Amino acid sequence: MITTRVTSPFGFESTAAEVIVGIDLHDRRALVTGAASGIGVETARALAAAGAETVVAARDLAAAELAVADIRATTGNPAVSVARLDLLDRGSVDQLVRDLAGPLHILVNNAGVMAVPELRRSPEGHELQFATNHLGHFRLALGLLPALRAAGGGARVVSVSSRAHLNSTVIFDDIDFRDRPYDPALAYAQSKTANVLFAVAAARHWSDDGIEVNALHPGAIADSNLSRYYNPADLDALRSSGRYTFKTLAQGAATSVYVATSPRLNGVAGRYFENCQEDTPDDPTAAGTDAAGVAAYALDPETAERLWAVSEQMNQ
Repeated sequence: MITTRVTSPFGFESTAAEVIVGIDLHDRRALVTGAASGIGVETARALAAAGAETVVAARDLAAAELAVADIRATTGNPAVSVARLDLLDRGSVDQLVRDLAGPLHILVNNAGVMAVPELRRSPEGHELQFATNHLGHFRLALGLLPALRAAGGGARVVSVSSRAHLNSTVIFDDIDFRDRPYDPALAYAQSKTANVLFAVAAARHWSDDGIEVNALHPGAIADSNLSRYYNPADLDALRSSGRYTFKTLAQGAATSVYVATSPRLNGVAGRYFENCQEDTPDDPTAAGTDAAGVAAYALDPETAERLWAVSEQMNQ
């Protein structure tokens, strides 16, 4: 297991197509959640361009079919397919797991929801952002564990988090906002911390299987469905505020593709990346332009194990 910080020649402006140059994914299979739009499409496109059999998992099948047609046309890879996935519907998650026969080499947990303005809950009663962004992906990854094991070592799981995780740890005493006032930003932040903690715990749980699990921040991206709950005027103000340096969709997908495929990450697990560089709590700006770093609490092994146990209970 590699213990030194991982660096790369890529950075803020790198695109998904650039980071995957020279990587051959023929005879490999990848599944990307939320791949009908946004950075999910560009992630799936890069993997397919490198030769991977690519599954576009999405709730909106019509949008997914359009995305698949576009990916096939732009990459020349016919082995791109659609799978229905609604992360709030346990039956949908379990059906995808049953339908996916054979090995899976790459799983990119990319789908997400952000800034839901009012408190909403999953059918099981969990806060919507936590249930979608973390619990649904947790159930999916555990369900696909046999397929990841069948890859024969070296399978990768990519957990797409966000710099927003810096705004809140997981509030174990009130994950579902039953006692505290609901705050859309804090709910999102909590779910994104959970995405990092999942990678930390899964890296430990699955190390004997050779499965490498890492988390990442894709960058600030305004032009995606993730911002659909934002008031248009607020989104315009955010774009012009200078608070963030925004990425294109192709740039936003770069770190996901890098973490999913780069040989530099062989033997690397339980880490957090942005701008195709590993982040550490010691130096928030180490990853370059607009880098925000990673919170120590998001990488804490004890907190990760606690969340793993809680997530198992919530998924029963």
